Amino acid sequence: MARVLVACEVSGVVRDAFLAAGHEAVSCDLLPTDTPGPHLQGDVLQVLDTEGPWDLVIAHPPCTALAVSGNRWYGKGQPKHAERLEAVRWTLALWEKLKQAAPRVCMENPVGVLPVPATQYVQPWQFGHGETKKTGLWLHGLEPLVPTDVVEGREQRIWRLPPSEDRAKVRSKTYAGIAQAMASQWGGK
Repeated sequence: MARVLVACEVSGVVRDAFLAAGHEAVSCDLLPTDTPGPHLQGDVLQVLDTEGPWDLVIAHPPCTALAVSGNRWYGKGQPKHAERLEAVRWTLALWEKLKQAAPRVCMENPVGVLPVPATQYVQPWQFGHGETKKTGLWLHGLEPLVPTDVVEGREQRIWRLPPSEDRAKVRSKTYAGIAQAMASQWGGK
């Protein structure tokens, strides 16, 4: 049984996949969890300092300013470019801290502007969901995820979501098939 921290997660999807696989898992975010379960509401940097040790940390740092889809607002010369630079700085510092906090770490984010290349990219259609959403995984002490259920019907549902109050939350939610693959492939030891 691994002790797992799922950082920057409000949905509980990854946390619950690890719990279902028999691991001790807790999510952490500045916001409360959307689903009942072990959740620490607070700053991940403080949680890393006070709640460890962890066997595995999976982090989902905020991607709004980092994703290439936001270049219109966050790109060089755009009004929110300074926010992007701060997001890059914070995320790189988080990555370094995560690697000190646990022997096995995954940080996920969509295609973006981080200067450190992702170890691998995954798509929901590789894990049982007929959709596209290219997501980078930065891995430390972990093997790349192996696809578990390649399916046809690759729709761009997330990209085409209309404006709404919960659009960002829907776009950032991890697909259950990817979360289950993480739990089954990375939960050991």
